[in-house]
Amino acid sequence: MSVTSAIAKVTERIVRRSAASRGAYLDRLSRAAEEGPARAHLSCGNQAHAYAAMSEDKRALADGRAVNIGIVTAYNDMLSAHQPYEDYPKLIRAAAREAGATAQVAGGVPAMCDGVTQGQPGMELSLFSRDVIALAAGVAMSHNCFDAAVYLGICDKIVPGLVIAAATFGHVPALFVPSGPMTSGLPNDEKGKIRQMFAAGEIGRAELMKAEMASYHGPGTCTFYGTANTNQMLMEFMGLHLPGASFVNPGTPLREALTRAAILRAAAITHLGNDYRPAGRILDERAFVNGLVGLMATGGSTNLVLHLPAMAHAAGIVLELDDFAAVSEVVPLMAKVYPNGLADVNHFHAAGGLAYMIGELLDAGLLHEDVETVAGTGLARYADEPGLDAAGQLVWRPGPKASENDRILRPARDAFAPHGGLTQLSGNLGRGVIKVSSVAPDRHVIEAPARVFADQDAVKAAFRAGEFTADTVVVVRFQGPRANGMPELHSLTPVLSVLQDRGLKVALVTDGRMSGASGKVPAAIHMSPEAAAGGPLARLRDGDLVRLDATRGTLDVLAADFAGRPAVEADLSGSRFGTGRELFETFRRAVGPATAGASPLY
Repeated sequence: MSVTSAIAKVTERIVRRSAASRGAYLDRLSRAAEEGPARAHLSCGNQAHAYAAMSEDKRALADGRAVNIGIVTAYNDMLSAHQPYEDYPKLIRAAAREAGATAQVAGGVPAMCDGVTQGQPGMELSLFSRDVIALAAGVAMSHNCFDAAVYLGICDKIVPGLVIAAATFGHVPALFVPSGPMTSGLPNDEKGKIRQMFAAGEIGRAELMKAEMASYHGPGTCTFYGTANTNQMLMEFMGLHLPGASFVNPGTPLREALTRAAILRAAAITHLGNDYRPAGRILDERAFVNGLVGLMATGGSTNLVLHLPAMAHAAGIVLELDDFAAVSEVVPLMAKVYPNGLADVNHFHAAGGLAYMIGELLDAGLLHEDVETVAGTGLARYADEPGLDAAGQLVWRPGPKASENDRILRPARDAFAPHGGLTQLSGNLGRGVIKVSSVAPDRHVIEAPARVFADQDAVKAAFRAGEFTADTVVVVRFQGPRANGMPELHSLTPVLSVLQDRGLKVALVTDGRMSGASGKVPAAIHMSPEAAAGGPLARLRDGDLVRLDATRGTLDVLAADFAGRPAVEADLSGSRFGTGRELFETFRRAVGPATAGASPLY
């Protein structure tokens, strides 16, 4: 299967741009692989420390002939998606023994719940937690005891951080093992309406809490299509999951069978066998283009515009915003999952899910099929879906050839929109992105006076005071990575939605982030250079006429004297202390721009 000329051009451009850095990366990977399994170079004392507590596996470990699998886990029971991981190490060790291998928990990494920290000071640590996770996973893998690694992580910053670590240890095969989404609870559109009613003062906190608890009600990933579930999609499109692993509910026989199969597969693809599949070779330019295609076809999270360049950098690959724009231009929007529609990920999976999408996109020439994956050579394997046969054994069968519900999932030739869900913006206010997949077409162009704020609490205070009575572009600046860690501004969504529902034309412009589930209000986000770096947003004033045009990909202030104005400065001292923020001053000083992934590591 060959790809279209447009996809081929994007891929070729990335290959050329990355030639020097990717070449150096692959040289390092090859040298590490040539040294053979790392345990062969550990002293007896080194190994005795590593195996001291391993009881029945100690002999196999000391003998050194069996594969040893490192488990890097993001388990905690504050994240519903990660709670099932509590019992995974025991299951993994048992499955490894079945394969004649051993497994050890190499280390744990932090796993932050953005749902808990939305609108709270802790959200200012959220984006940087990705890089902490990469560092922590690097410490875990630095023991050099492992022939393969399995990574247990799902949510917003966790998967990108773990992928950065997997790419850094690119000579080690890596397999990502999900836990699956929680079963469906209160429909997401009902939850959204209740949030808006609370923001408008129409209901009290008791009613709001009842709805929230009915939405987030059990173990598993939150069921809307935000960053966590976009991550799961990416792991399939990029070949780091077993086919069909993403959206199988926790606590089911199929989920346990997939987890066992993942460990058997991890044991089979090490340097000790005949099917060596190091993570760094799977994570090539074609895999990242496939990830971009999946992001656009599903209308996925805007957060991945930050994460994918950082992940790619760890593998020696340079992604730019132009790559996102070029892929979005040729990839149709095939899915409508909340907030882009009413369905949740369980409905999406039942309608055909990723197996159907991958099959369709391969047939349309929009995905590279000739890639390496943890399952083998070729992405066509991911158009199959897993199931259990009559004896309860895991099998893969051809995936669906038609959607079971065309209100949720459509073929590429008859998609919901001809273009993907993300648009690059540029103009005299800088560069950023907008997610348009859930924004009504009549709101793709907004021209209105600006109202400028330094934080989201001030926006909400103005709303409560009844100050928004006309069309407005709400500007929230000094929210970038250098200013305060680039928090999500998700708590603005109900407020702006209420204003829009009242008939006003409103938009958000910010150098911060919106939720991965950002919805129906047009939002120009990740604006770069950020205000704290003297970017254009720092020159905006109340009343300036701002034009956001998502159809043309432009964002401009229509003020003749704009370029000559001095940039204002903000008092950011309130973001320097409390809730651990003082620990991250070095990160804020070192962080790169949003356009390059907003990482302090590069």
